[in-house]
Amino acid sequence: MHVRTTSPAPCRSGDDTVTEAILLVGGKGTRLRPLTVHTPKPMVPAAGVPFLTHQLARAKAAGVERVVLATSYLAEVFEPYFGDGSSLGLSLEYVTERDPLGTGGALGNVASRLRSGPDDPVLVFNGDILTGLDIRALVATHTSSGADVSLHLTRVEDPRAFGLVPTDADGRVTAFLEKPQTPEEIVTDQINAGAYVFRRSVIDAIPLGRPVSVERETFPGLLAAGAHLQGMVDSTYWLDLGTPQAFVRGSADLVLGRAPSPAVPGRCGDRLILPTASVAADAKLTSGTVIGASAVIGAGARISGSAVLDGAVVEAGAVVSDSLIGAGARIGARTVVSGAVVGDGAVVGADNELRSGVRVWCGAVLPAGAVRFSSDL
Repeated sequence: MHVRTTSPAPCRSGDDTVTEAILLVGGKGTRLRPLTVHTPKPMVPAAGVPFLTHQLARAKAAGVERVVLATSYLAEVFEPYFGDGSSLGLSLEYVTERDPLGTGGALGNVASRLRSGPDDPVLVFNGDILTGLDIRALVATHTSSGADVSLHLTRVEDPRAFGLVPTDADGRVTAFLEKPQTPEEIVTDQINAGAYVFRRSVIDAIPLGRPVSVERETFPGLLAAGAHLQGMVDSTYWLDLGTPQAFVRGSADLVLGRAPSPAVPGRCGDRLILPTASVAADAKLTSGTVIGASAVIGAGARISGSAVLDGAVVEAGAVVSDSLIGAGARIGARTVVSGAVVGDGAVVGADNELRSGVRVWCGAVLPAGAVRFSSDL
């Protein structure tokens, strides 16, 4: 295990406060490729800053003072950007897994770096969830119920793609159910939303040196052993950013104010244009569109609900909707890009048409007029 540490100040905890957190940011983000070929998922820009910035800012706003980042994939990217965390008013520590250990294994791997007492609450959250969760309310639920672990639960219309978490009348978790296969198995619409408060001693007890899943091993094991797991349903904004389409939507929702974050760097109506970007006077930007630093938007271009990352170029007359244009990529004149992802440095020539589901790989070159519709280019 490789550890980098900053700031020796001890943590403190009050009755309904949590001052220490673990942020799980080690995943490869395979479903997000090509966005994650060169960039770890939590560092992909959303509403003008790395997505991780929004999570750290919300943790800070909830009273967290110190965050341990459990890193693995492209771990070397995080510390040069965030440093010791002082720019966000936080103390950050970076712990890197040599081999991926899963959600539970990552927690166990950083347990020795925590400064909280055995009974103190520790906030844990996944690095790919955009949520409006009331963090203070989750902590208050944890302390008032005396739980060993408290889980943020959210309700979804179709729970078949998720593990179900039923609770009793007092909110105590009664089971962890795998993805239901039949209507009879759908006993609740409550799912694990990816944010937790752990009693510190529970984290210390997670086995070391092997992969562990909190969802499949830690939580069911605790329940079987008679531990108290408390659920808190908070059905405010919640979005799993695991797919390119979801990530683009999340970025737009941050700009539009539908998803709360103190870290959105400023917006003008329903768009966000970062400093040094160049946008033609007659270009139309709507629906939460973000234009990154040094990006160039040509005359008559129309961009809706999309993210154009740093240094990208969208030429005259191009139409981009619900899409992500990677850093340094170029979209040719009059090209239509709808519901697609164009990787970093890719070039899509003029008069092409890329529709929903298309992924253009980093550095790919599509000649003018070559594509009317395709996928995974």
